[in-house]
Amino acid sequence: MRTGTKIAVGAGAAVVVLGGAALVFGPGLYADMNADSAQEAPAVDSPGVGGATDPAEFEGDWTVARGESYAGYRLDEVLQGEDVTVTGRTPDVDGTLSVADGAVTAAEITVDMTTVATDNGARDDYFRETALNTAEFPTSTFTLTEPVAVEPGTESVELAGELTVHGVTRPVTLDAQVGLTDDGARVAGSVPVTFADFGVQAPDLGFVSVEEDGEVEFLLDLVRNP
Repeated sequence: MRTGTKIAVGAGAAVVVLGGAALVFGPGLYADMNADSAQEAPAVDSPGVGGATDPAEFEGDWTVARGESYAGYRLDEVLQGEDVTVTGRTPDVDGTLSVADGAVTAAEITVDMTTVATDNGARDDYFRETALNTAEFPTSTFTLTEPVAVEPGTESVELAGELTVHGVTRPVTLDAQVGLTDDGARVAGSVPVTFADFGVQAPDLGFVSVEEDGEVEFLLDLVRNP
């Protein structure tokens, strides 16, 4: 949700456990390995709701469909001068969205933080158990706070809402792509976050540090309720 998720904070701290890999392979090779494993930023394949589309066709309630939907984080680490990008994601996303009079009037998205994963299990354990304490704060949420118009030809929208991560709620504004699919609609975007804003401290262990800012990102497949 440039969000939801806040999420970036916790996973960054998890890099503590990767120091051994850096010593074995060297910071340059380690950085290359992790850069290759970072997933592409979420995007809608064909943004736009169609110039000939009647806004009334979007009226009603919509639900996040499991399968292609995901949410997660993107953050940058610095390992002995080498920049590394890390992404963590989960498909366990639920939510609803309402459209009335040509505008999205309500939306709430919930992410299961206990299943956010990168390509390294040790990092993920640290993220869940230490950084975000998912045993106490198992979910993160984004709630829309202002209606946003969706008109024919719309390719992107600006969403204002509240993001709750690690038990802390902050106002956020994010840009999201929108587009139609064969079965409904798709929304993709990200929100910048500052770790400290959500009570999470980015680690700095000397040989590896995490930038104080990151991004929460998401891709949602939406289907209209019958």
